[in-house]
Amino acid sequence: MPDALDPTPYDALLLLSFGGPEGPDDVVPFLENVTRGRGIPKERLKEVGQHYFLFGGVSPINAQNRALLDALRKDFAEHGLDLPVYWGNRNWAPYLTDTLREMVADGRRRVLVLATSAYASYSGCRQYRENLADALAALEAEGLELPRIDKLRHYFNHPGFVEPMIDGVLRSLADLPEDVRAGAHIAFTTHSIPTSAADTSGPVEAHGEGGAYVEQHLDVARLIADAVRERTGADHPWRLVYQSRSGAPHIPWLEPDICDHLEERHAAGVPAVVMAPIGFVSDHMEVLYDLDTEATAKAAELGLPVRRSATVGADPRFAAAVRELIVERAAVERGQETAPCALGALGPSHHVCPVGCCPARAPRPAAAGADSPYA
Repeated sequence: MPDALDPTPYDALLLLSFGGPEGPDDVVPFLENVTRGRGIPKERLKEVGQHYFLFGGVSPINAQNRALLDALRKDFAEHGLDLPVYWGNRNWAPYLTDTLREMVADGRRRVLVLATSAYASYSGCRQYRENLADALAALEAEGLELPRIDKLRHYFNHPGFVEPMIDGVLRSLADLPEDVRAGAHIAFTTHSIPTSAADTSGPVEAHGEGGAYVEQHLDVARLIADAVRERTGADHPWRLVYQSRSGAPHIPWLEPDICDHLEERHAAGVPAVVMAPIGFVSDHMEVLYDLDTEATAKAAELGLPVRRSATVGADPRFAAAVRELIVERAAVERGQETAPCALGALGPSHHVCPVGCCPARAPRPAAAGADSPYA
């Protein structure tokens, strides 16, 4: 039996994700949850939901979260980490508030949160923290004893997140026809966000052009490109590009878009492209539709060979990384010295989101941060 790993003071892990529909009847209600407060008509939501209907109205994200839950529980059991794992979503069942209510009923009082977003941004971090605060407020209104909640640090540069993506790019390159492989370009993709949100992502000292959001993605892209060069001997050109833009067209968002980038690379004479979605934890709808469907169709129209590399998903190395992050954070809470694991130039992220980190346009309470009302 392995030596027991100490998660004290924590008594549970909460996997917190976005959620997605699991049938055609779920699509519009799900999108209503996602866009609540924006006044978007139901007919417009039906149009937006067409990419879900192409896949039977089922988002793969919930199945992928179930696979990650299984991987985490298996890894914890094999390595002697006695910590129950729960799952809650922002926008679909199992809903976050319901899961926290269940955790309280089970006697959980110190909860660590793993969000399925690796990078700093409003939508990738603070919005999750706001959802946590909303859920805690709902439980408080019910007269329940509130658990103390902390969030695991950003894991974009943890080896257990980066190494599976390196392998994915290597497999995609190897899958290209030999006559175009050596000259292949790597397009590292992530979710486009408004430039104003990017510029204020991360702690205040990281704010500026692109903020921590762009800086962190560029660091991961360099790590992967360097590893590919070291392991293959080929120096593939690369660029960070964006996908999945939404919102009003007059608002500036991060560019270039992946489809525009494919056109530009084809015009420049690039023989092939590997699309590497480094901004996503799993192959959810935005990967399946925006890359595997839309961008792949654009490449076919151009006659440009493309491959799409895998996301981390439920890779055992990612599950191991989560275990390491839990043990690290627990030791920090106990006042012990730790040696945080991180690759690249940026080092490990903060354990507690500071005041002013990834601010919202309209201030709202957020849990699991230095400004939390539920500390």
